[in-house]
Amino acid sequence: MPHSVSLINTIAAGLGLALVLGFLAVRIRLPALVGYLLAGVIIGPFTPGFVADAGIAAQLAEIGVMLLMFGVGLHFSLDDLLAVRKIAVPGALVQIAVATLMGGSLALWWDWPVGAALVFGLALSVASTVVLLRALESLGLLDSYTGRIAVGWLVVEDLAMVLVLVLLPPLASTLGGSAEGADAGAIWTTLGVTLLQVGGFVALMLVVGRRAFPWILWQVARTNSRELFTLCVVAAAVSIAFASAALFGVSFALGAFFAGMVMRESEFSQRAAEESLPLRDAFAVLFFVSVGMLFNPAVLIERPLQVLAVVLVIVVGKSIAACVLVLAFRYPLNTALTVSASLAQIGEFSFILVGLGVSLKLMPAEGQSLVLAGALISIATNPLWFSLIAPLQKWLHAHSSFARGLQARDDPLAELPTTTEARYLSRQVVLVGYGRVGRRIAAALTAHHIPFVVAEQNRELVEKLRAEGVAAVWGDASEPAVLIQAHIARARVLVIAAPDAMNVRQMVETARTLNPDIETVIRSHNEDEARLLTQEAAVTVFLGEHELAQAMARDVVRRARPA
Repeated sequence: MPHSVSLINTIAAGLGLALVLGFLAVRIRLPALVGYLLAGVIIGPFTPGFVADAGIAAQLAEIGVMLLMFGVGLHFSLDDLLAVRKIAVPGALVQIAVATLMGGSLALWWDWPVGAALVFGLALSVASTVVLLRALESLGLLDSYTGRIAVGWLVVEDLAMVLVLVLLPPLASTLGGSAEGADAGAIWTTLGVTLLQVGGFVALMLVVGRRAFPWILWQVARTNSRELFTLCVVAAAVSIAFASAALFGVSFALGAFFAGMVMRESEFSQRAAEESLPLRDAFAVLFFVSVGMLFNPAVLIERPLQVLAVVLVIVVGKSIAACVLVLAFRYPLNTALTVSASLAQIGEFSFILVGLGVSLKLMPAEGQSLVLAGALISIATNPLWFSLIAPLQKWLHAHSSFARGLQARDDPLAELPTTTEARYLSRQVVLVGYGRVGRRIAAALTAHHIPFVVAEQNRELVEKLRAEGVAAVWGDASEPAVLIQAHIARARVLVIAAPDAMNVRQMVETARTLNPDIETVIRSHNEDEARLLTQEAAVTVFLGEHELAQAMARDVVRRARPA
């Protein structure tokens, strides 16, 4: 194959076969990414027939990771990250430790050296951000509070892995590898320098980037050239990601993520996300194809029990650990199950880590094959675990008193303080959700001296509201206990302003059971859902696009009407 056309061959074979197998997978009710992974296996070096250039495929996949993380950053603000820090930081670190212990114990049972066991356990502990984002986007959960917890959790995991990749070479000799060792002072110096580099990059992006990049985007948008605008978005994502890796030692993915976060400050962030979407989707497919190319199917025949053990650690062990951790932070069962499903896979950092382990002679080659097998199987089955969340939660509530107790457990934030003023508990407004829309509604109610009680799933936000003297209760408003604590029986109006409100009908039914005369106002983004709610539940529904169009139309008519 001439080298000059290997790029074209790789893209053509990868995308073409992914299309065919992805289509077939969807037709037999499997996730499309299963087809993408199989496409990579077929054109990979371990199966007969055409073999694509694995090196080029890996680089194309890296571009896909950059663009995908950039797109997430465009929808994920610093405030979103800080809002989940109390669960994401300790949760991710403890989960990494638990998963590393499980994977390392498995390796020690196979008589691997301690260094190999450590690298192997770390490789199984970190989930793929790309796989998580695809799953959350397909389920419409990316902008939900639960989705933000999952994304924040993986951002912390990625930061931890950056430190591991930097510290592993100087520690290799101590752990039994071939690299030259380093004394304790050098290791601490390396750690300090790495932390300073990462901190410097984050500070630079938040202080300088938040001002510079939105300004650049505005200047390009003023040219009215669509191709220049698209080029600016893609160039920013890729160049910032590259610069972050070259200058600060931060991974491409994290660099692109922070680039998206600072671009979010621009009024053109939504347009930037839309313009880059086709490229993100195409290159994301190549990511899954490249994962399939790394997989050697022979490992399933040669080491079936070891592969099974690895998959169980990834899918079962990590998930249970994450679920217990989220529940320990007193979050709802649905949030715990969603985060568990999010972490039931491994991906890009795992490949980098085991590759480094093999190059440092810390890990046997079979370890890399086992990690790749675990990655392929866990990625392919990940959509299944997400689809089981709702039926599993329903079954647990029906058959487990413990699961029901989790929803009704004693929690100081799950009930209003006894000192709550009486005016909040009679003829008040119950406001479900305190996001961008909810805050504006609350401000209007405050300006008109109308009492209200906020029902919100973000624990930190409820704590903050209470500190400010606002009546707020924590929990999922689809649970009757939450609305009861908000004194829905005495309320005048129920406002559902949460952008990701689930079980809206159940909220309305509960409210009307406890208060038949209550009026209900709902925010919706879906026209069909809005029509059904208006017809079936007899509520007032505000559809974002509809209200915007009406407001613009009124303004246009006012301006165009003859004086």
